[in-house]
Amino acid sequence: MAGLIPQGFIDDLLARTDVVEVVGERVQLKKAGKSYVGLCPFHQENSPSFNVIPDKQFYHCFGCGASGSALKFLMEFDRLPFPEAVEQLASRLALEVPREGGNQSPHERRERQRREQAREEGVNLLEAAADFYRQRLTEPAAQPAREYLEGRGLSREVMRDFGIGFAPQGWEHLKHHLSKLGVSEEVQIEYGLLIHHEESGRRYDRFRDRVMFPIRDWKGRTIAFGGRVMGDAKPKYLNSPETPVFHKGRELYGLYEAREANRKLERMLIVEGYMDVVALAQYGIRNACATLGTATSEEHLKRLYRLVDEVVFCFDGDKAGRQAARRALETVLDVMIDGRQARFLFLPEGEDPDSLVRSEGQEAFEKRVTCASGLSEFLFEQAAEGRDLKRMEQLERFVTQALEWISRVPEGVLRSLLLKELERRSGLERERLDAMLVERAAARDAQQARLRQHQQLRQASHGAARKTSPRHSVSMLTRLLHLLVHEPQLVAELPASDEWIEGAGEPADSEDVRLLVEVVRLLKAGQYRSPQVLLAHFLGTAQGPRLEQLAARELLIPREVRSEELKGLVEHCQHQLARTSPEAEYQALLAKEKQGEKLSAEEKQRLMALLMQLATRR
Repeated sequence: MAGLIPQGFIDDLLARTDVVEVVGERVQLKKAGKSYVGLCPFHQENSPSFNVIPDKQFYHCFGCGASGSALKFLMEFDRLPFPEAVEQLASRLALEVPREGGNQSPHERRERQRREQAREEGVNLLEAAADFYRQRLTEPAAQPAREYLEGRGLSREVMRDFGIGFAPQGWEHLKHHLSKLGVSEEVQIEYGLLIHHEESGRRYDRFRDRVMFPIRDWKGRTIAFGGRVMGDAKPKYLNSPETPVFHKGRELYGLYEAREANRKLERMLIVEGYMDVVALAQYGIRNACATLGTATSEEHLKRLYRLVDEVVFCFDGDKAGRQAARRALETVLDVMIDGRQARFLFLPEGEDPDSLVRSEGQEAFEKRVTCASGLSEFLFEQAAEGRDLKRMEQLERFVTQALEWISRVPEGVLRSLLLKELERRSGLERERLDAMLVERAAARDAQQARLRQHQQLRQASHGAARKTSPRHSVSMLTRLLHLLVHEPQLVAELPASDEWIEGAGEPADSEDVRLLVEVVRLLKAGQYRSPQVLLAHFLGTAQGPRLEQLAARELLIPREVRSEELKGLVEHCQHQLARTSPEAEYQALLAKEKQGEKLSAEEKQRLMALLMQLATRR
């Protein structure tokens, strides 16, 4: 037997799970006062009698009597056995489910007990750190921090509501404080408060000489921190790393405070930084939140739309702000069921919410929010950007892009209205647009079917080889192609010259290098944003199956960090290119061969290519 799951772990798991999130992923819920209502998934009904009560972490149907916790809901709705339901809830929080007794060895039991003890320490650790930072803000050494906050116009009440504190200068203030409380350094490292320097072995405070903003979960418990410098040092903002209780792709700074300030939230404003949230709160705008160093994710939006019906994205008016808004548009489309609204607010050049609300006040800023561009307006504006719609080819690209986005909107009134507006703007008949959507869906389904079939055949043909061959790491070129196939718009972030590709570590005439060069060339020339359009260019070619395989393979990198992933890969290639000259690479391969080591076919090919390259230079 695997052993029983400790009741203490189950209690803690339920305490940390938001039942509205769990149920809302499977049942369409609408906010009604302090509860959420929807059609009961356990019996047929025409009017909603299914209620989810977040304060009690409970659901109840007044029609059929179904009720229980998030755990019971998973067991009933997903038809999961109790252990699997616990595992699924735990995986949402990146927790490992412990077991008691069973066939565990003494070592396994000790290891489980160690992890449980560390997790228990972590529950109180972050609150203790928050208390430490708040206390330090009152001391004489924090005078510059207090002057900074007062200079930003923050009152003591707002600083109290957001739990703002101060991390003093020095390397071990928090470390010594927590150690005196009996918290081990290992746990402090695990929860992101200490940094362990591998080379020196030194352990020191992560946050030093920064204004500290505690990041709280939906229950108000501190789960992480953000620290802001008071001068021009870099980085300006420093966040806690991923920990057992903190996952930045899911959390939003200021969301707890917004819910506490207004139990009848109808609209949420998404801004960029902590100070933007706090400054808006200082001026009476208590419905703002910020992502934590990432782009707004679908997970963020699902959380917000379970609380409010309208989300307003707030961006700088510069080029970077417009690009961020376009990414937000592409993210929000998938969750735009009927009843939800999304708006896009662009601030004047050189302004952010913090500076703007202080210069023009609450009323003027709220008018800007009210007048922000609607989703439909922004969608068509972006589809038409840089295109002369009087030219047939440009109009075709406008319609193609608009249809690509509209096809991602769930079936409903909004999708129908968007198609009606596209009909007006393009001059195409509605029947033709509907047919194009059907054709697009059919082509996508057929493409996916071909990709699945190709993948199955490939897996079958290489199944035996996988059993006997060691697993190889994915090449740099494969990672680059995989990213661009799934996110074609990222080509805009690549360098103007393709020389960096030479740093990927493969011969210039290799198949993948030629393919990557061709993909980049096509994407830059056509400004394509759809993977399907890119794949269509290679349909029937020798390279087609290669790209189809990459498109069929799920891209596990979270959408909000894919841009950074591409940037990191390109920078690595550039670094390798700068570090490895043709002469050095040629000598290294030659020395390897002279030492009696057998060169691979790729290395031999590269050696000959380098020899020809060097001979040409001479």
